[in-house]
Amino acid sequence: MTTGEWESLCDGCAKCCLEKLEDVDTGAIAYTNVACRLLDLGTCRCTNYAERIRWVPDCVPLRHDNVADLHWMPSTCAYRLLAEGRDLPDWHPLVTGDAESVHRAGVSVRGRAVSERQAGDLEDHICTWPA
Repeated sequence: MTTGEWESLCDGCAKCCLEKLEDVDTGAIAYTNVACRLLDLGTCRCTNYAERIRWVPDCVPLRHDNVADLHWMPSTCAYRLLAEGRDLPDWHPLVTGDAESVHRAGVSVRGRAVSERQAGDLEDHICTWPA
C-alpha cells in the first residue's frame, strides 16, 4: 500500500485521538471523551498531523506493522478491522465516497468530545463509546 492509500483508511472518527486510561494492575483500558489538544473537534482531524509526534510525544503512529498490537484502537477502526481480516463498514468514507458519512452514522466523536484544555480530571470523563 502506498502512504496515500494507507492514510485513506482513516475514517475520520477521531476515537483514537481521545485520551485513554490504563489500569496498571489489569491492563484494562478506560476510554474517555477527552480529545488530544491537536484535535479539531469540528472536523475530527488533527490540526498538526505532520508534526503531531513533536507536540504530543505519546501519539502512536499507526503502521501496518503495529496496528494489530494496538488493542486499544476502536472496534470500528478500519486499520483494526483490516488487521483482523474484516471488511469496512457500510458507513466508511471509502465505501460511501463521502467523508461526512462517518459523522452521519454517529460513529465519530463530533459533538461528543471535549478539549483536554477544558476537561480537568480525566477520570471524570470516562465513557463507553458505541461499537
